[in-house]
Amino acid sequence: MSYIPNDAEWYLADLIIQMRVEMDPRSIVHINTILVRADSPEDAHEKALLLGKHEEGSYVNSDGKTVSVVFCGLGELNVVHDKLEHGSELLYRERVDMSDEQVRALAKPKGELAVFAPRQMSTGPNYMPKSVMDQLKSCGIDVSDIQMDSP
Repeated sequence: MSYIPNDAEWYLADLIIQMRVEMDPRSIVHINTILVRADSPEDAHEKALLLGKHEEGSYVNSDGKTVSVVFCGLGELNVVHDKLEHGSELLYRERVDMSDEQVRALAKPKGELAVFAPRQMSTGPNYMPKSVMDQLKSCGIDVSDIQMDSP
């Protein structure tokens, strides 16, 4: 077991969520990293599983097809060692024996960072809830440029 500080309160959990759209053989998998408040690793595990289970269900997409959502488990569960504040370390990864070139390749230019990357439409099945699409339309938002892939 990794080191868990006595005063640890926060954990990061990767929820593995799978979605399937009626009549489409493809599945969509989301790995959602969530913040979990817990008093111990066991408590964090229980709470993360419960949060994952709450993701499960089904709904109708904007094409009128049923989307089924299944929680498949945890991909990872890590403790946050620091208090949550500006500059706190949330997660680290260690790699050993990398060349200088490999290390430099890990750093991306600003334009390649996810937060600055151009928005890309999903190429997978349409999992846009009909209720969300209807709400966008009722707010006067032009949804014609929202492309949903349908088989």
